[in-house]
Amino acid sequence: MTSGSAAGSAAQQRGIRQSAALARAVEEGLLGPHAPVVGLLDVDGVLTAVDALNEAFEGPAPVRHTFAAKACGLVPVLRLLADAGMGCEVASPGELEQALAAGFPYNRLVFDSPAKTVEELEFALAHGIAINLDNFQEMARVDRLLAGRPAAGPIGLRVNPQVGAGAIGAMSTATATSKFGVALRDPGAVDAVIDAFARRPWLNRLHAHVGSQGCPLPLIAHGIRVAYELAERINAQLGHDRITGIDIGGGLPVNFDGEDDRPTYADHVAELRRGVPGLFDGRYTLITEFGRSLLAKSGTVGTVVEYTKSAGGRRIAVTHAGAQVATRTVFMPDSWPLRVGVFDAAGRPKQGPTEIVDIAGPCCFAGDLTATGRELPVVEPGDVVALHDTGAYYFSSHFSYNSLPRPAVYGYRTGADGQVRFALVREAQSVREIVEESGLAQADALVALAAPDADAAPAPAPDADAAPAPDAAPDAD
Repeated sequence: MTSGSAAGSAAQQRGIRQSAALARAVEEGLLGPHAPVVGLLDVDGVLTAVDALNEAFEGPAPVRHTFAAKACGLVPVLRLLADAGMGCEVASPGELEQALAAGFPYNRLVFDSPAKTVEELEFALAHGIAINLDNFQEMARVDRLLAGRPAAGPIGLRVNPQVGAGAIGAMSTATATSKFGVALRDPGAVDAVIDAFARRPWLNRLHAHVGSQGCPLPLIAHGIRVAYELAERINAQLGHDRITGIDIGGGLPVNFDGEDDRPTYADHVAELRRGVPGLFDGRYTLITEFGRSLLAKSGTVGTVVEYTKSAGGRRIAVTHAGAQVATRTVFMPDSWPLRVGVFDAAGRPKQGPTEIVDIAGPCCFAGDLTATGRELPVVEPGDVVALHDTGAYYFSSHFSYNSLPRPAVYGYRTGADGQVRFALVREAQSVREIVEESGLAQADALVALAAPDADAAPAPAPDADAAPAPDAAPDAD
């Protein structure tokens, strides 16, 4: 069997598992009238993607693959990836704590936030977490924090190769005016970077990331080549291998048009070998930061159809999954289209006549549509709509418009006998929890502040352990 047919067979099997899981979720009541939207994650699909990534990068160059936590910041998912040998790339204090809770050791973390605070830098430096610095001011801040002592972990500098944008500007990070990294084509930038490495023995990595969805493989390879050539120049000019690692980011695009995985990790590496052959000769440790491509194809959002109607000759199916889970799709439908499946109330794929239909969500604005003008089997109330390829971002990046609750997420595996087993990843958020998070404990705070005698109210007693506060204004509470 050729690799192409093997990949096609794997995608087909994944689709079969997804349909079986959806039917089982309906049967067990995980999806239905009392749970009208749910996220389902194919564990075998995720582990197969990790295996494909490792296989593609096999060779003399040492590689540390990290998962971009932003793609699915759910602790059980992160723990699955940690157990599979992955590292984790984090870009905020929340993602860092999620990664640590999931069991990633410090030496398998990469901290990439473009707005790191002093406290965050101190923590990373103290624990040997790899850091990618974003700019010269941040570099000077690390100078002060290290105060001449060696760093406990690798420290790199993010550079912007300024090679241009892909099809989605918001996902392109190597444009002329990108907010990320040191812009290498700006006057004097390359010399400043070389000087920075010459004066800082603790600086030993370069990091470059061109973008993700919408970025073609040659563009990604071009940006990595710029970083590689800069590393070569720095090492040659300093007379030793100061740069020992190159972080090539992630960003492999995902095919949202069909079930197949394309491009593959093997395609990506083949393009890199053509464009940057020296990258793989073993002189540099390679660090990757893939996210969406590891999870997207293994995820399904299932939702119940509540109503169907017509408007202006267009059929509309109103469901419970809209912008709160499919935010990017709703606001940028051309860039983030989703494949849609229709199942009956028992979770069986629907057959028969088709219709042109819009799939709408529950949010109270007209553009809350997850699919527009699709030819689908006739949709009826009580049916189930499946939004495919939603394993990355759709489960964990909830948009709380209209105070809609976060849905439950389940992982699943399908046995040789076809039986599906579920594991709860995250409980559904209750309406009570929404109310509590919206300030329930402070319900009377503003009424009290607005009361006529509020200015005369006595100030709260100071904390005996707190430092003395400066004199308050005469009319302060």
